[in-house]
Amino acid sequence: MFGSLNLSPSPIVRPISTRKVISNSRSKRVLFSVKSSSENSMASTSASTNEPKSETSLLAPPNFKAPQPKPFRARGDKLFDVLGAAVAIVFRLGTGATVSGYSASLVISKDKIPSDQYALEIAGFKVKESSRVGPRPEKPIEIYEFESCPFCRKVREIVAILDLDVLFYPCPRNGPNFRPKVAQMGGKQQFPYMVDPNTGVAMYESDDIIKYLVGKYGDGHVPLSLSLGPLTTLSSGLAMIGRMGKGSSYTPSKLPQKPLDIWAYEPSPFCKIVREVLVELELPHILHSCARGSSKRQTLYQRVGHFQVPYLEDPNTGVQMFESAEIVEYLRATYALKGVS
Repeated sequence: MFGSLNLSPSPIVRPISTRKVISNSRSKRVLFSVKSSSENSMASTSASTNEPKSETSLLAPPNFKAPQPKPFRARGDKLFDVLGAAVAIVFRLGTGATVSGYSASLVISKDKIPSDQYALEIAGFKVKESSRVGPRPEKPIEIYEFESCPFCRKVREIVAILDLDVLFYPCPRNGPNFRPKVAQMGGKQQFPYMVDPNTGVAMYESDDIIKYLVGKYGDGHVPLSLSLGPLTTLSSGLAMIGRMGKGSSYTPSKLPQKPLDIWAYEPSPFCKIVREVLVELELPHILHSCARGSSKRQTLYQRVGHFQVPYLEDPNTGVQMFESAEIVEYLRATYALKGVS
């Protein structure tokens, strides 16, 4: 569907290595393999040990029951987490909250919007939202990054603006799997690192990644809030003040066979506290970005009869659930290794 870009190898743009990933032999991590849903197979990222490789099946926590969705409500014990995550909206002026070409119109008569069509409802009125997006990648873009990095945040914001689905490989500090993989593919552990399986392009440097994505999957123009150089980076760094480095350090965990699916978008504070845990546990996940104006809001609405983010689907256990606080608890109960530090 897409032709490869003719880019000569450089420290920024490199071809993807086909060699097997070098793993940290000292890791005590339980052995799993990870397969992208967009690929039939992928090189194993399991840690090497003297024991034979094995795959472990996963089960939902005992007596698990998915909670009912409660729009715009923070559970009492998570209120300050959500408020801290919301600080970023102020510093970044809501960048990533809407899809490129966003427009909204007030619909006076509810009858004009079918019951099976998603629409924002405000004070009894419905708002019809739309956007204009560029070409869609056939396979999800792959990005290696971690939460508490201002350069990574910039890339996540353009992902929301372009309404892209992305396969994220979290790279928290001391993570045994994907940091070494980035070093093998690109030659150094620097983040973010992007791989586009549709074109074969791979690159470091957040600004270069942003320019590439808007050129390939957008209108070619970088939004002003992402083109202010040091000011953009500074405000992206200040946006993390409310979370004090959450989503940056590795928590020993089980690596799932398949990436998790998360419906979310960057500025949402409810989504933020879930992504922090996904990164800390080093869980690969496909982000179905659904900022305001995204057609994927309608997709999710038709899929489950309701729209609310974050929404998690775990193909490894069959769990599907709303509610950020409960998603965090589920992820820790299912994937965190007990008694391992």
